[in-house]
Amino acid sequence: MNYNDFDQYETQKTDIDYEYYGMPEKEQEQPLVRKGITLTKILIAFSVIVYAVTEIMGDTESAEFMHSCGALWTEDVLNGEYWRLVTPIFLHFGPEHLFGNVVLWYFMGDVLERAIGKLNYFILFILSGVAGNVLTVLWEIHTGEYAVSAGASGAVFGILGALLLLVIINKGHFEYMSLKRMLFFIVFSLIVGYESAGVNYIAHAGGLAAGFVLAFPMEKIYTKLG
Repeated sequence: MNYNDFDQYETQKTDIDYEYYGMPEKEQEQPLVRKGITLTKILIAFSVIVYAVTEIMGDTESAEFMHSCGALWTEDVLNGEYWRLVTPIFLHFGPEHLFGNVVLWYFMGDVLERAIGKLNYFILFILSGVAGNVLTVLWEIHTGEYAVSAGASGAVFGILGALLLLVIINKGHFEYMSLKRMLFFIVFSLIVGYESAGVNYIAHAGGLAAGFVLAFPMEKIYTKLG
């Protein structure tokens, strides 16, 4: 079995200008990240623990070792190991890969969790990650080029897709995000992923689309129940 490059995701910080977005004073005083225990923090902590354990067990930058831990490999999925569509979400290739996903996940995830509720957030996160992995499998079947892949980036892009929808629904602004900046950030991230070696940009696109589609009914249901 030959293993190729692995999935990786990088991100960047975005400066926040409250006056630019015309946010009311009361909203400006609210913290961008909710204090206390949130589901986002729990999932991130779980991913960090999984990374620490796998790092102790072996080399997390080895495709062969990560495959043995549950990373995505198309041939295995075709042979019935469908659980590999889920387990890669919490596996990462080295500390930089983990850090790149966690930074964006921490700040954006908390915003989405507040907006649609914990259960909806968890479902959207997992299904976005699975959607990214399913699209990866389909793409690799199409191209005939297989690679071991893992990482939360597909699920994290699902968060971005959901937030993009919320920005659109809220007429171009949601919390500290604007439509212009969201679109720029998403397009920039997709382009970087496409042009970077070892980055599973297919999973990014699949997660983004899934998050956008899933967020609409979830936002409506949570708003109605609230």
